[in-house]
Amino acid sequence: MSKELIIPVSTLQEMQYAIARVTNAIGKGLERAPVEVALRHREDKRSLQANRLMWKLLNDISRQVEWCGQYHDPETWKDLITALMKKQTLLPGLDGEFVAIGTSTRKMRKAEFSDLIECIYSVGAERNVQWSADTSIDWNAYKEARAA
Repeated sequence: MSKELIIPVSTLQEMQYAIARVTNAIGKGLERAPVEVALRHREDKRSLQANRLMWKLLNDISRQVEWCGQYHDPETWKDLITALMKKQTLLPGLDGEFVAIGTSTRKMRKAEFSDLIECIYSVGAERNVQWSADTSIDWNAYKEARAA
């Protein structure tokens, strides 16, 4: 079984600590087998504020938009819009229903989540959704944070 060591580094002080931990881990790992060391830039995760905005928007859509003859809950709208944005694959499910593969938003980073928010606004605008009063303020703050 492989074990991964992830050490986030944002400052020089954290870098010194990380070098010491990595050096120690490499030494211990080499006692058992060869090791691999990877270095990557960490992408920013979406904020709680962005997540709240997404659910506000989806609630607005779920209250105002009828799809296939009925109103759907915000979770269903999230799946529908994410599938639209990501161009998901549909596969027949084990019970004969179709299943959209890969609709999770949980691991989306800030840029991709921002694209999802824009897609939600677009879907709502096409269907004349009247947004809650505080959603445009939230979106403007999120766009500014994304650009920073």
